[in-house]
Amino acid sequence: MKRIPRSLIVSAAAGVFALAASASASEAQRAPLPPDYVEECGSCHVAFPARMLDAASWRAVLAGLDRHFGVDASADPTTLEPIRAYLSQAARSRPTANGGEPSLRITETRWFRHEHDEVPARLRTGPDAVPLSNCAACHRNAAQGSYSERSLELPAKRGSK
Repeated sequence: MKRIPRSLIVSAAAGVFALAASASASEAQRAPLPPDYVEECGSCHVAFPARMLDAASWRAVLAGLDRHFGVDASADPTTLEPIRAYLSQAARSRPTANGGEPSLRITETRWFRHEHDEVPARLRTGPDAVPLSNCAACHRNAAQGSYSERSLELPAKRGSK
């Protein structure tokens, strides 16, 4: 019987563990968003998963709801408390600060820019331009909190079928 080298066994085991960790991370990404969060924040835009900003950035976003990107999105404290708890608990662990200040725009984080650096120029400028904050334009399952590249579908050029 031929012996399997120890290094091959260790490599295979590491691959299995990495695959299992990846699967559980994917499951966490698909975890349903809290209904109160979806109802309150998703009434105007996609209810972004908490992992897109760190806790300090989410605190800053919530502190400025009376002037939320040009709109008064204020909510009563009873409505905000479970939303604040969710965002704080499920926030990104790595800082998303921009120059030491909390990031208020997900689209301006280093992670977001890196993930979207291959967006075709036609979708960034001109008549086919799509605001990067409109996640659902390309991520067909964004409303369910899934941004998997497997469900990615770039908008067609205007005038084409």
